[in-house]
Amino acid sequence: MGVQAKICGISTPEAVTAALDGGAAFLGFMFFEKSPRNIAPDAAWRLAQPARGKAKIVAVLVDPSDAEADRIAQILQPDLIQLHGKETPARAHAIAQRTGAGIIKVAPVSEAADLAAAADYETVVEHLMFETKAAKDADRPGGLGIAFDWTLMAGRRFQRPWFLAGGLDPWNLSQAVQQSGAPILDVSSGVERGPGLKDPALIAAFLDAAKRA
Repeated sequence: MGVQAKICGISTPEAVTAALDGGAAFLGFMFFEKSPRNIAPDAAWRLAQPARGKAKIVAVLVDPSDAEADRIAQILQPDLIQLHGKETPARAHAIAQRTGAGIIKVAPVSEAADLAAAADYETVVEHLMFETKAAKDADRPGGLGIAFDWTLMAGRRFQRPWFLAGGLDPWNLSQAVQQSGAPILDVSSGVERGPGLKDPALIAAFLDAAKRA
């Protein structure tokens, strides 16, 4: 049957090729200076061109200003904007209205109670994403390669399609799907050979595992 997958934090043509060849449904580009996957908007636009019409282009932003959201949307022309900060439902809606892009809202999770907050976003976003909650002293909100308890998601129903993120790799993907029931997976550090360095072979392995999950 398989599940859909998003390869996030792409920064090279080789990663784009591997993602498209493997059938990734989403390609993510990170616009956050503290991330090792941070990329310039014009570079992301060039990398995204082969994927147009084949996969959804996602711009990942963290508490963006109006000016930043507008600039990224105008240059990259993403299908979706992933909001990875503390954006409220009203702010998520406003960004969607400004940019014309669909919204993926990330909900950080460490315990079952964290899942309730996602309901507030369901009327204003295209997708939800459940990602491991970062430690209080972390310098960025995600992309840390740490998994949460996937069984917290088991049997959950949402109005929007949702992603599972955090600590996924080609070897634990099947277990993650079995325990969570996730319809879409998001991976970044789990297909890297070093911080921000995507490995085409790991991307291919992840996407192959997603098809078999």
